[in-house]
Amino acid sequence: MIPLLNASGCLDALTAPEVARQLDAFVTKTVTPLPREGNPPPRIAETESGMLNSIGLQNPGIDAFFESTLPRLSGLGVPIWVSVGGFSAEDYAGVCERLDASDEVATIELNLSCPNVEEAPETAAELVAAGRLATRKPLYAKLSPATWDIAESARAVADAGADGLSLINTIRGLALDRSSGRPVLARAAGGYSGPALKPIALACIWACASAVDLPIVGMGGVASAEDAKDFVSVGASAVALGTSLFVDPWTPARIRAELGDERTGPVTRQQPPAARSASSPTT
Repeated sequence: MIPLLNASGCLDALTAPEVARQLDAFVTKTVTPLPREGNPPPRIAETESGMLNSIGLQNPGIDAFFESTLPRLSGLGVPIWVSVGGFSAEDYAGVCERLDASDEVATIELNLSCPNVEEAPETAAELVAAGRLATRKPLYAKLSPATWDIAESARAVADAGADGLSLINTIRGLALDRSSGRPVLARAAGGYSGPALKPIALACIWACASAVDLPIVGMGGVASAEDAKDFVSVGASAVALGTSLFVDPWTPARIRAELGDERTGPVTRQQPPAARSASSPTT
């Protein structure tokens, strides 16, 4: 069985709970310490081979998340992973500390690589270290493909205390309005996702699986059982669906049918494997 999740921000579980219940775990939109309105519209654009988004981490903030969102999500009957964002190590640590006290939260995913907002000044490893000090919950680091040596980033966050990796986040792209020659998105560039991202994701997962012995949630262009099996072949232990959910919300059920799988348990029940030498490949 290949555990299936959603990529953060690609499914509103409160609007479509029947879709969320198809998953082995539901990943929330990124939550920040304070509410955020997000970027100005237009902030979504289709392209020939995928989609651009520039949402800008729109969310109600951690207080409202606890007051209204999390209690409703807990009724889904699947483990809840909370995506955490911020603009400093203090932001990440503060949200992780709040989530640590909640029995409804199974896993925390640190969004270390959103291309649509200003980044925290600290390195990914420093942000993971701050989160690690603030929580005992499983901590996954979501990394960007926009780096020459993502394996080195994986080693750094592993050394800082990450329990797993989410690979990959979107990569920056731009679409033009051909009638005006101007960018379609208000902020010009946005995060690119969809089928064209798959080869990049496979390369990143292969590199990271060869560098660290951590469970990996693979994502980027997954739309079929064959895609999911490809991700597992290069080292992923679970697969997340993103853009494909916008095209077909029943993608999880279809992939399960194609695999001949039935859900046997949530991905959060898997334990990270024992540590090994960083130079020992897994594939």
